Amino acid sequence: MTDQPCPCRAQNAEPAPLSTCCGPYVDGSRPAPSAEALMRSRYTAYALGRIDYLQDTLAPEHRAGFNRKAAADWSEKSQWLGLDIEATEDGQPGDAKGYVQFTAHYIGDGLRQAHRERSLFRFDEADQRWYFVEGEARKSAPVVREVRPGRNDPCSCGSGKKYKKCCGAAA
Repeated sequence: MTDQPCPCRAQNAEPAPLSTCCGPYVDGSRPAPSAEALMRSRYTAYALGRIDYLQDTLAPEHRAGFNRKAAADWSEKSQWLGLDIEATEDGQPGDAKGYVQFTAHYIGDGLRQAHRERSLFRFDEADQRWYFVEGEARKSAPVVREVRPGRNDPCSCGSGKKYKKCCGAAA
């Protein structure tokens, strides 16, 4: 891998070189040592279009359901902006499992977007590797806008006037 900046950097943070950050994990030189390192390297794999790595680091029992085309499409059609690790729980050497809560920033469909997730990782003693098991997307609270009558609709206050001549006049 070249010494380009590693995509896993936090937004607005100084990036580390790919060769000393996620590169050795993504290219198979060595396994990720923790759940967080695997999370970062999977983000990097999306940013670099390394779909094989995404499949290989998926828990074996979930590989049959891996949608390679969807992963490749998301990878190719997105401009990856950075990764924020918000919390970790376990997932260190010696742990059997770990959780990583993160936000992946990207531009997709011309819009700046954020994918928020809490992911479960498992360490496999047999092959001494961390695997991604599953993720639970976290959504921001939806913005609820109340339905307002149109300008020429009857006013909702019951006055019998048009909205624009009644309660809408003050709006």
